Amino acid sequence: MIDLKKYEFWFLTGSQDLYGDETLKQVAADSKKIVGGLSQSSVLPANLVWKPTLLTPESIHKTLEDANADDKCAGVICWMHTFSPAKMWIAGLSAYKKPLLQLNTQFNAAIPYKTMDMDFMNLNQSAHGDREFGYITARMDLPRKVIVGYWQDSDVQKRIADWMRVACAAADGKALRIIRFGDNMREVAVTDGDKVEAMIKFGWSVPYYGIGDLVDYMTKVSETDIDELVEEYKKEYTIDWTGDRDFTLSHIREQAKIEIALRKFLKDNNGNALCTNFQDLWGMKQLPGLAIQRLLADGYGFGAEGDWKTAAMVRTFKVMTAGLTGKGKGNAFMEDYTYNLEKGKGFDLGSHMLEVDPQIAVSKPRIEVHPLGIGGKEDPARLVFTAGKGTALVAAVVNMSGRFRCVANEIDVIEPPEDFPKLPVARMLWKPEPELQTAAEAWILAGGGHHTAFSNIVTAEMVRDWCEIVGIECAVIGRNTTIPQFRNELRWNEAYWGGRK
Repeated sequence: MIDLKKYEFWFLTGSQDLYGDETLKQVAADSKKIVGGLSQSSVLPANLVWKPTLLTPESIHKTLEDANADDKCAGVICWMHTFSPAKMWIAGLSAYKKPLLQLNTQFNAAIPYKTMDMDFMNLNQSAHGDREFGYITARMDLPRKVIVGYWQDSDVQKRIADWMRVACAAADGKALRIIRFGDNMREVAVTDGDKVEAMIKFGWSVPYYGIGDLVDYMTKVSETDIDELVEEYKKEYTIDWTGDRDFTLSHIREQAKIEIALRKFLKDNNGNALCTNFQDLWGMKQLPGLAIQRLLADGYGFGAEGDWKTAAMVRTFKVMTAGLTGKGKGNAFMEDYTYNLEKGKGFDLGSHMLEVDPQIAVSKPRIEVHPLGIGGKEDPARLVFTAGKGTALVAAVVNMSGRFRCVANEIDVIEPPEDFPKLPVARMLWKPEPELQTAAEAWILAGGGHHTAFSNIVTAEMVRDWCEIVGIECAVIGRNTTIPQFRNELRWNEAYWGGRK
């Protein structure tokens, strides 16, 4: 569903016209080889497009305006091969509105001590050409990413690729429609928020639809289509037929009907994410469970209880990691449920009533039908599994006064010390960094919500890059976090971001 190859990034090489034709021919040849080498590395998720060397204010301005106007262009990568006087870049950078990466590299890896002459010096000036460019981007206070290192090194290529993924997610957000069935859960604060400001800041559109609109689609689903989808369920999952088989099958078929209707509704209304609310289920027999889980696995974003911000964040993570998912590796809608507060065993149990993404399951999920205990509807079918262990993070976007903040916590998902024989939902157990007490205190001080986007692929650096691109505050809780330091960080952030409302 998510194809990052529809995006491209422009590689812009800076120089000036004082070096002469021969030097400039070599500049162009070198930058073409860099673009070709990066493109052939198979690491980059999107297309890298070489552009002619930029020598004048006029060519710079036109190129960056063209980048703004090209829907395929998700960002630019700038490299100053030689010295490019930064005043030339001011007009173009002032007009430019998309993500910017400054790659501080050079064509050669090593200094050729024995053969180095003035011609070589005149040609290879990235060490100070990029600092001139860096000065003007700092002076203009532009959101940007800086990566330093040799362009053929795998770690440099990986960082470029990760930034590209983040920029693609930001581009996806500009056209993201989060289909909202009903409003957010009554009296809940954190799932609410400023939808108009979200559209201004991220591009997220959050149109409202009554649950009756979905029910109308459900009435048009054919029994034949339901039959075919149930057969697909039988192939992909293990079904728990314990108890009344007809009862189980009828409830699974109801989820199939919901899934078929939701897919058509989202397609007809250009939706890539959605949220539901168990307090608003007029005309429905069940709260969507299995149906939502399968949509999540296909790249849609989701938030429960009307939480449109988390739905958007889950979708954002899915765009960032397109093509990287595999067994147990992926992203999910998540919620903090309960703690283990034994000394030395501070763990957090993450789960949700129904809608955790099977992308993160390490074994074949089971379809089970159980009472929900909330919402007053019949027992919904859902996928039950335990997530794989390993390093990961959870993140939430929350509304502060007049602005947005992204809170993230690095975590370590662990093997549960015991089974959960009576807990019929998908779940995971994790140790938050640096440990539960500090992580929970910091999360609460930052106002982080109880719903999160989970990923065991996205890194804290990628979250920071995304916040830089979209222009919001980022507060990361990690291994070195302390409460005094984190309190000060929030206060400094308030001074900076509060003044930029």
